[in-house]
Amino acid sequence: QVQLVESGGGLVQAGGSLRLSCAASGRTFVGYHMGWFRQAPGKEREFVAAIRWSGGRTYYADSVKGRFTISKDSAKNTVYLQMDTLDAEDAAVYYCATGPIDLDLIGAVAYWGQGTQVTVSS
Repeated sequence: QVQLVESGGGLVQAGGSLRLSCAASGRTFVGYHMGWFRQAPGKEREFVAAIRWSGGRTYYADSVKGRFTISKDSAKNTVYLQMDTLDAEDAAVYYCATGPIDLDLIGAVAYWGQGTQVTVSS
């Protein structure tokens, strides 16, 4: 059974940084994509960033390009999201996700984590 366990959320001041982690287990992720989505109150869940497990290709939503960096540690089966220059628009519940195709495609996500809250204070 696939499990995705997020950590690292919390409260940060605008302009600050946070690093989220997602520890994955339950299957081999070779050939899969792993990444992050977020959902703010009253808004739809949106794609943030992803990385292909094999090869390490990364891709991002336009809203976070240049501020967020996704990376992975294959030995630990863990994906990270380094978030810099955070602003109020970044406040949301962040969900780890994985699936066999590009995660920014509709229906791509096969498994979700439980989410971790990111709050940005002004």
